[in-house]
Amino acid sequence: QVQLVESGGGLVQAGGSLRLSCTTSGRTFGRTGWFRQAPGKEREFVAAINWSGSSTKYANSVKGRFTISRDNAKNTVYLQMNSLTPEDTAVYYCGADLKTGWNTPIRSYEVDYWGQGTQVTVSS
Repeated sequence: QVQLVESGGGLVQAGGSLRLSCTTSGRTFGRTGWFRQAPGKEREFVAAINWSGSSTKYANSVKGRFTISRDNAKNTVYLQMNSLTPEDTAVYYCGADLKTGWNTPIRSYEVDYWGQGTQVTVSS
């Protein structure tokens, strides 16, 4: 059975850092992205990475603060989040597809598999 499992969320003060992990089991995934959903808001794109790790893309709101990376040997994609603000508070989801040869960033409607989400809360 294919699974994506997120971890690393928690409560942090403004200005702090967290690193989220998204580990897959069952098969090797292609493009992977992080998305987030704040209370009362729609799910939004945060960052994406292709299978090889050579191509990344970020939402303007996190550019320069967040870094997406991956270790295919560990079947894990990371999201390093620095300089967090209360506006970053949300449930963070990872999503992936099976396209190992595509370099375009994955979009939410292209996701084949979603994780269960991990809560990130940033206090002011």
